[in-house]
Amino acid sequence: MPNGSKMWKTTMLILFLSIGLYYLIFQESNFVKPVLPETFWGQKKDKVASKEIRPFKINVSKSIIDDLNTRLENPRLNVEPLEGTAWTYGIPAPYLKKIISYWRNKYNWTERQALLNKYPQFVTNIQGLDIHFYHVKPSILPKDRKVKVLPLLLLHGWPSSFVEFQKIIPLLTKPRPEKNFVFELVIPSLPGYAFSDGAVRPGLAPAHMGTIFKNLMTRLGFEKYYIQGGDWGAVITSSMAALYPEKILGLHSNMCFHINPLNFWNILGVFFPSLVVDKQFEHKIYPLTNHFYRLIEETGYMHLQATKPDTIGLVLTNSPVSLAGYILEKFSTGTNPDYRIRNDGGLLEKFTLDELLDNVMLYWVTDSFTTSARIYAEQFTHKYWDLKIHEIPINVPSACAVFPKEFVYFPEKVLRTRYLNLIQFNHMPKGGHFAAMEESIIFAEDIFEFVSKIVK
Repeated sequence: MPNGSKMWKTTMLILFLSIGLYYLIFQESNFVKPVLPETFWGQKKDKVASKEIRPFKINVSKSIIDDLNTRLENPRLNVEPLEGTAWTYGIPAPYLKKIISYWRNKYNWTERQALLNKYPQFVTNIQGLDIHFYHVKPSILPKDRKVKVLPLLLLHGWPSSFVEFQKIIPLLTKPRPEKNFVFELVIPSLPGYAFSDGAVRPGLAPAHMGTIFKNLMTRLGFEKYYIQGGDWGAVITSSMAALYPEKILGLHSNMCFHINPLNFWNILGVFFPSLVVDKQFEHKIYPLTNHFYRLIEETGYMHLQATKPDTIGLVLTNSPVSLAGYILEKFSTGTNPDYRIRNDGGLLEKFTLDELLDNVMLYWVTDSFTTSARIYAEQFTHKYWDLKIHEIPINVPSACAVFPKEFVYFPEKVLRTRYLNLIQFNHMPKGGHFAAMEESIIFAEDIFEFVSKIVK
């Protein structure tokens, strides 16, 4: 029987590797790149939209803040968590009650709004949608030497916002003595997030957002530029690199991915993990059953938002308490999955409560949770999936910053079958899903290191 089992395993290995090699040789080299239409996503009555770039300031009315405070006064947080569960069942009511008390009595929106208005903001209409963005240029350039100013597009994800990049802005726009370049930053709110309009009709998926941002950069006068993203920002920037390589000088991502179960290395790793991934990282993906269980534990929200985003949107846009609980739980687990077993969820290990509430406030005051969640539904339609944009090889210079607590992990060998010009792959010493916000210093260092390999 043992010999028969070994023969079966060998046979299956040969079969699967043959399939993987076939796909690698005959499929991944023959992609037909789709041409996405520049769809008008706004109201049809506004079809002739202005191309003006308008200055913008956040100015939330007193009536919205008064309404918020009223809704925070009497939260229903009476259900006690099960004994010994910490945050494994979600955010505990007693802990959320403390956050709501702080939000209601100590959080100062007037001060926080002024902080969010620190950097220049603008709005312009792209394909029928008003797109909000920071545009931050270096304030001072050295006079004793020539320093190149390089455009860099930074894209956030969900449940984040442009707030995620607040700490990194000064790090990227301040010239460094040892570098001959510095960055000029464009940091948009994704369509449907914060102060950017959401689409009025279905179909605005990540790659289509990439088209919007390509057009935004063109309007700002940038024909070539660098791009960076995590979470949905990673999906959008990878789409831009695949579809518009002539525009992209370099792609930096803190969530590189390659979704292809028939990839040669994925198949080989099932049988011989050590041939695909270093031993110290093997536990992140193998055995696959363990990885599957982790996905089941932490992606329930994804299934909900990919199928019925408007239903969960109705629930959360009518209760700031529920909205905060839903979003903050993701910041706990996203920062470090092990924080689930702590009674405080490790929520304040990397963030202040004001920083976290700034992000929640942007969802609340703009009533944008529903429109932000729809990206999941658009990503997982048959029509969009059939475009196979996620499988198109990326040829632009690329860098993958792999943070140790990031929930998603792909081995370097797997990534190199999609990122064909991967010139930097770094395992970062610390940090998780919200890396720019958690570990802004090493995050900025990794971007500078990457671009230094391109700029001569």
